[in-house]
Amino acid sequence: MDRIKKILAPTDLSDLSQAGVRYALELAKAVGAEVTVYHVVCRDEFMRYELLHVRPLLMGNLLQTYRRQLSGFIEKRFADLRPSIALRQEVELGVPEDNIVTKAKEEAMNLIVISTHGRTGLSHMFMGSVTEHVIRHAPCPVLSIRSETAEKQNNEAAASMETSP
Repeated sequence: MDRIKKILAPTDLSDLSQAGVRYALELAKAVGAEVTVYHVVCRDEFMRYELLHVRPLLMGNLLQTYRRQLSGFIEKRFADLRPSIALRQEVELGVPEDNIVTKAKEEAMNLIVISTHGRTGLSHMFMGSVTEHVIRHAPCPVLSIRSETAEKQNNEAAASMETSP
């Protein structure tokens, strides 16, 4: 088994994705690996700007805004781990599940640590699963982390369905 040297930690900057990033950072600290915290801005976010014929400069400014948001996400939530880890931050435009797999291939990642929202049933069928796609297509092992928040939300949803007439 190869030593873990490079970990990819995708995030959508949500509270739910925090669990996966934290796990990746803690694992990196324990094994001395480098972490790339990676945020993919879905192309759909930019469709409204394309329709308005926005210049490429504005697109660059919008990506810079997402870079600042990622930096703030890391500093606010992981300041305790940040100084002791080799960490890179990247933001790209694309389709999250495809970009994550491509990034892992191109940069020869040893592991992907990704949060799952734990959706099941109809919401999973309609929304799909970035994590599921990554697990199926990744060139390296994928560790799927389910956050306590996701677990709580799923339990609450199940309870409300049981009490509904």
